[in-house]
Amino acid sequence: MTDERHALREFVAYHQGSYRAVAYGLSEQQARATPTASALSIGGLIKHATGMQRTWMARVAAAPAAPPADPRPREQIAREFQDQFVLHPHESLAEALEALTAQNAETLRLLESTDLDAAVPVPRSAPWFPTDVPAWTVRWVFHHVINELARHAGHADIIRESIDGATMYELVAAAEGWQPTTWLTPWQPGG
Repeated sequence: MTDERHALREFVAYHQGSYRAVAYGLSEQQARATPTASALSIGGLIKHATGMQRTWMARVAAAPAAPPADPRPREQIAREFQDQFVLHPHESLAEALEALTAQNAETLRLLESTDLDAAVPVPRSAPWFPTDVPAWTVRWVFHHVINELARHAGHADIIRESIDGATMYELVAAAEGWQPTTWLTPWQPGG
């Protein structure tokens, strides 16, 4: 890593890539499956990773000002936030991955071009945000995005392993066309 921004970019990109890998080879039905005690699905987590980045990047893009106020009623905002965690029948895994890919690129663009010390006003729209902190830095936001991406990629790993036994390194190896080795065999359907 050459500097802090390069390190942040590598960590963000690494965790962004986890979602494509964990979805590799899934059917539409499997992308919606909730095989664990959680109501989460891989498709829903992909949608959430997209929405989470979109929300935080709107704040980064507007810094040091707050983004424009959301004109929607609070109930609609809450409903649409919960909707991020569900891949509905009218949505496809391919569409969700396409939206994620586009948002990933925008997130990386902002990471490469924004002042890491710029102030990002703390949202006042949810009870989990602190009331005694007026602003975070763009740097803090990117650390938070890394945390969110990693946390939910871990959820997706468990869900995927519950669906068909596939694990992340096997999936990455398959998605990237690696050759089998004595210690790693790329994932194959039914394998």
